[in-house]
Amino acid sequence: MKLIIAAIKPFKLEEVREALTAVGVRGMMVTEIKGFGAQSGHTEIYRGAEYAVNFVPKVKLEIVVADSMADQVVDTIQKTARTDKIGDGKIFVLDVEAAVRVRTGETDENAL
Repeated sequence: MKLIIAAIKPFKLEEVREALTAVGVRGMMVTEIKGFGAQSGHTEIYRGAEYAVNFVPKVKLEIVVADSMADQVVDTIQKTARTDKIGDGKIFVLDVEAAVRVRTGETDENAL
């Protein structure tokens, strides 16, 4: 199993969710986050004063899938979340040793 962690622009969340559902993803965790990368934040003007925004709002998706689905899920996120502008986000893929469904006790891929 693989854990796919993706940080994407917030306005892309619904489009990405729909695309992932279409390829068979049955669940995901979503967290609102802030961060910076190559953008290193930006400046904005509020009531005539300029100030620095050091952290940019993002949405973090956490999805656990069978090994056989991982490449397709990463490809789907990449294509759907892409805007061709700086700050589109990152995707990380990690191995998952075990998964357990709390309600039934099912384990590993059966728990997904």
